Amino acid sequence: MPKPRSTLAAAAAVLLAALTACGRGGGSGGAGDPDLPLAGTHWTVTAVTVDGSRSKAPGGAAVEFTRDGRARGSTGCNHFGGTAAVAGATVTVSPDEVTEVGCPEDRRRFETAFLAAFTGPLTGTLEDGVLTLASADAGRKVELAAEPSAPLRGTSWKIDGLVSGDTAGSLPEGGDKARFVVGADGRITGNLGCNGFSAAAEVDEKARTLTVEGPAATTRMMCTSPQMALETKLYELLDGPLSYRLDHRTLTLVDGAGEGLTARAEPAR
Repeated sequence: MPKPRSTLAAAAAVLLAALTACGRGGGSGGAGDPDLPLAGTHWTVTAVTVDGSRSKAPGGAAVEFTRDGRARGSTGCNHFGGTAAVAGATVTVSPDEVTEVGCPEDRRRFETAFLAAFTGPLTGTLEDGVLTLASADAGRKVELAAEPSAPLRGTSWKIDGLVSGDTAGSLPEGGDKARFVVGADGRITGNLGCNGFSAAAEVDEKARTLTVEGPAATTRMMCTSPQMALETKLYELLDGPLSYRLDHRTLTLVDGAGEGLTARAEPAR
């Protein structure tokens, strides 16, 4: 894992202290106003404004507010994290960690602007799934849009990793073709590395389980040894009841022993 940028964290802390001092007494809303409902939603960053200059966000820029008072996400270049306290319409953000991945200059410029705008006490306005966080003088502004999670059914899920207990790893060699769709017709279809397959599947949304009922119908192609080995592993995993967890565009499926897989929602065509 890349190391957090301690210099950025320190600079953000200094800037937060200054902004907080300037913003005392200027909060919006009364003490009894309900907090903005930010947690549990994936927020795509659409643009930021710093000193009157508005920049559109690159692909992948996003924010998630957790229920334990954190904000995390991607600037479109690096991943970041920090504290985020919500009091009524006021959101006080303090980024305290940023990774150090090299990116193209335009993304680096946006990242600098985003981290400057997404800091300090900000007044939030939420309307029709659009969230705007602005400083008291409106000189800094972050524009975000709520993006719903991909549905389990009807989404093309590209398998990208394997799970074993608390350990998750990337998919081994031979997994480029591995993907599946859970259809509304009660079947799961796709490819697990080499051959196409189809099987009956039952989804229990209340229990959050997906049960694949074998045997699966498959094609009979011969592929490379890594592809065949992966296919065998995935067939073993997709057998019987599996617990599922949806996190925006990521799906995790595990069996009772904690063995399973992760998959990403592919863009709609």
